[in-house]
Amino acid sequence: MGFDRSDDACVYRLTDQLALVQTVDFFPPMVDDPYLFGQIAAANALSDVYAMGGAPRTAMNLLCYPACLPPEMVGEILAGGLSKVQEAGAVLAGGHTIQDEEPKYGLCVTGLVDPKRVLTNAGAQPGDLLVLTKPLGTGILTTALKAGMVSPEQFAPAAASMAALNRRAAEIAQAFPVHACTDITGFGLLGHAYEMAAASGVSIRLFAGQVPRFAQAIALAEMGLLPAGAYANAAYLQKRCIYAPQLSRALQDLLADPQTSGGLLLAVPAAQAGELCRRLQEELPEARLVGQVEAFHEAALWVE
Repeated sequence: MGFDRSDDACVYRLTDQLALVQTVDFFPPMVDDPYLFGQIAAANALSDVYAMGGAPRTAMNLLCYPACLPPEMVGEILAGGLSKVQEAGAVLAGGHTIQDEEPKYGLCVTGLVDPKRVLTNAGAQPGDLLVLTKPLGTGILTTALKAGMVSPEQFAPAAASMAALNRRAAEIAQAFPVHACTDITGFGLLGHAYEMAAASGVSIRLFAGQVPRFAQAIALAEMGLLPAGAYANAAYLQKRCIYAPQLSRALQDLLADPQTSGGLLLAVPAAQAGELCRRLQEELPEARLVGQVEAFHEAALWVE
């Protein structure tokens, strides 16, 4: 499996019982705290392996930094990343650094998976329900933080969510017949749901009012505090998505908001979706049923 269906990572079969999952991701800081930035960037990269049903085993640092950045700040970024690699049960095996005008950090991650248990974004079936494991709004809140419109205390729940691994969500989901999975990152919930629908040959209906969100996200979206990626996502999906007439602009913007280290979106048979959601909520209280899968009709994505 590769990039032909916009999956989260590539999978390379080694034997009938074992396959490699490989991914890479890195980006510039979205928070001022270097340790927290390292945690978020690492959690984001590790998430791709969880989205494919795998378990991370090794990781390698990718770090760009300007010569003026104090060495102790570089160390804090790397320490934050290491903490998440260790939490994932993986081994940090070196990496590569270069000088650049802007700091950037992330990981190249290798995981393992049973080829018979690989998850992709292409298996959603009519009748499935969709479960989302983290709230939306990290892009909006990060933009508001940079503009001084939210305090560090108000931003703290979003920071904690971005730094949280998707490990437990993936482990809990392994006990259920998950048909498709993806993690929600730069294309927002709308973009990644569209990719799942297109790859699966189905239509996905999202229930906007049931989508988990951070407390200030809608109010900030109404004020126009949106990252550039939200506009790009909305423009790309304009002719690929049908919105209910009563859906507010702010809610549409929230669904298009690019996420950093967002949650997993899981397509599960309706008979098991409620129990999966209940089990997730025992440890991840923001998990919600957010949509359903239907036979394709008129558009790949419907939002109501």
